[in-house]
Amino acid sequence: MLTEDDKKTYKAIILLNELINGDHKFQTVANGDDKILEPLFIELMSKGYVQTAGLNYDVAPKGKEVFDNFMLRYTEYLKVYDVYSFVDLEKGEFAFSRYFDFDSDAAWDNFKNDQRFDDMRIAVAQFKKLNPADIVFMSFINENRFDTSSTGWQMDLVSSNTWTEIESIVSTAIQTTEVQEDAMVDMIKQGTELMISLMEEEARQRKEDEQNNNGNDNGQQTTVYETVEHYEPYYDPWYVSPIWMVPLFLW
Repeated sequence: MLTEDDKKTYKAIILLNELINGDHKFQTVANGDDKILEPLFIELMSKGYVQTAGLNYDVAPKGKEVFDNFMLRYTEYLKVYDVYSFVDLEKGEFAFSRYFDFDSDAAWDNFKNDQRFDDMRIAVAQFKKLNPADIVFMSFINENRFDTSSTGWQMDLVSSNTWTEIESIVSTAIQTTEVQEDAMVDMIKQGTELMISLMEEEARQRKEDEQNNNGNDNGQQTTVYETVEHYEPYYDPWYVSPIWMVPLFLW
């Protein structure tokens, strides 16, 4: 079950993202669809995560720090945990091992959605003592399920439907107790090796693209990418990055 703090945390992340990266202005005297968000903004301001700027709410330094910490987790989710979203347990095959074999998103989607693949992200999160609801929430963000450009998104954010769906996904997914520990350890090791190889291939392709465009950079600086070595501790199946250990918000 999601706790009330879980729900407030997820709602707050969506609002902080809109304050930091969106175009929407939230007025301190709310009107229209924003009015339903007023209790959450009041609590965020009382905790020091949000401040006022004239007639509008704005992110406070404490809120920006929380959001940056969340984005570190989200980056690790995409690189470390998403690889377990399509696993053929019988063959020991990961759909992501074929990721670079497809020339179109449609072909990739058709392949990964084969019924033989199971979503093992919840089981992996449980094995590593993480909150599995966090993984589902991040997958919703990756799928743009919290589309703040759509009409009525505020009501969707505060209604129970999304949180009930997250709870349902967690409860109906394959649980770590359904898989033998040796098999879980072996799968996580395979997933880590695959994750590292995917990152190496991405780095190789980026380097190739940069070399091909070397004469057309107009003096722009070369982008510095996160190194593969950063993720090597995950070769230990029980390893969890410290960024997951401290609560994002203190409610």
